[in-house]
Amino acid sequence: MTISLQFFGATEEVTGSCHLLHLGDKQVLLDCGLIQGSKSDAMRNFDPFPFEPSQIDAVILSHAHIDHSGRLPQLVKNGFSGPIYTHKASAELCEIMLKDAAMLQKRDVERNNKKRIKQQLPPLEPLFDEQDVLRTVKQFVALDYNEQVQALPQLKFRLNDAGHILGSALVELWLEAIDKKIVFSGDLGREGMPILNDPVAIEQADLVIMESTYGNRLHRSWQQTIDELAEIFAATISGGRGNILLPAFSVGRAQELLYLFHLYAKQWDLSRWRICLDSPMAIEATKVYLNNYPIMDDDFKRFTRQHPGEHPLLSNVEFIQTTEQSMELNEISEGLIIIAGSGMCNGGRIRCHLEHNLWRSECDVIICGYQALSTPGRMLVDGASQLTINGKPVKVAATIHTVGGLSAHADQAELIKWYQQFKSAPPLLLVHGEQEAQQGLIETIKASSMRQPSSLLAVQRGDKLALDSLPELVWLP
Repeated sequence: MTISLQFFGATEEVTGSCHLLHLGDKQVLLDCGLIQGSKSDAMRNFDPFPFEPSQIDAVILSHAHIDHSGRLPQLVKNGFSGPIYTHKASAELCEIMLKDAAMLQKRDVERNNKKRIKQQLPPLEPLFDEQDVLRTVKQFVALDYNEQVQALPQLKFRLNDAGHILGSALVELWLEAIDKKIVFSGDLGREGMPILNDPVAIEQADLVIMESTYGNRLHRSWQQTIDELAEIFAATISGGRGNILLPAFSVGRAQELLYLFHLYAKQWDLSRWRICLDSPMAIEATKVYLNNYPIMDDDFKRFTRQHPGEHPLLSNVEFIQTTEQSMELNEISEGLIIIAGSGMCNGGRIRCHLEHNLWRSECDVIICGYQALSTPGRMLVDGASQLTINGKPVKVAATIHTVGGLSAHADQAELIKWYQQFKSAPPLLLVHGEQEAQQGLIETIKASSMRQPSSLLAVQRGDKLALDSLPELVWLP
């Protein structure tokens, strides 16, 4: 029996997570994520899968973020009919996020096809539609943490809390035919963050596949982050300034911000502000968070029990549902805090709010999440003097703040600490990170006094690893 692992996404980039496990004539996919970033990056989603979808026996999904789950409906559309194993909270979130992705697919393709017709290019079809999403949702198998599942006769797995977003999972995979164990980190969260539990420590593995988003960076401490946000709000209030925009991922970051605004409402003098969550998807995701509070950290559960009717994700924030309500916010020149998607400013309602506020020097934009290369959010972080929004150049005069301490991804020190909990220093493969971040992590590990992995490298797209040769790494052609 040939047993191997092949890497097709999130290789030397932070998007499109997709790894294929071969177990003889059986195939299992770890994640199936949408490729995000620039327009050319997004067009890669229209390329055929590098495997036959109908031949995939099962999918194990680490979490609901669209760069890990977003091509599942496309997989189903192209013939995949097997189970999609994931945590039950991830299944709930995916139903919301994939429906939204289908709507965006339709809108973006219609817009692109107008240009393609003018260029005498053939029109594109959406990657998938809402019917594909409905079929996909029916294939989810919702699991609890620590529930051991026999996915195939020769494959057993278990999900553990990754502490990244609600329902995010570290995946332990036992390859019973060769008595080997793989651990896939998915996206690894941080210690001590609000709402979520810390990532689970795992002690034994024959191979570790670990994300490396912030492999070359250290986040500010949680207290430093709170102090930084307090300074931003204090300066804005004392200066009589305009509006504050927070581009935020609809799942994870939006709920974290709602919680912080509740905890620090008095300290940050937020009663003088109108706080709006302007994202229908984030509003729906918040409902899922409310329904799943028993799997959150002890502080959050304690507050929820002690203050019935005063939930920290619901107080002092307006939920903006309709497009008309969202557009009305652009008529207000000061006193607004707007949380809106998308987190990288490459879609969603935040684009419209940037168009109306970015050129105003009295406004502030707080970047509080990872910004992929070529995205508008990354351009703001890198000091762009203007952005093109809805086909028009918009000057960047607002103050841009980058608050890295809110990141839901482990930083370099946290990644290393999590890996060091493995007892036998198993081979370590890096995925889900840009080349610079991965190289920084590799160099730091090699220069440290820690017990060194028997092998350490960043994988490239198409790499295929023979698993029956572990702990040595043998790459197949």
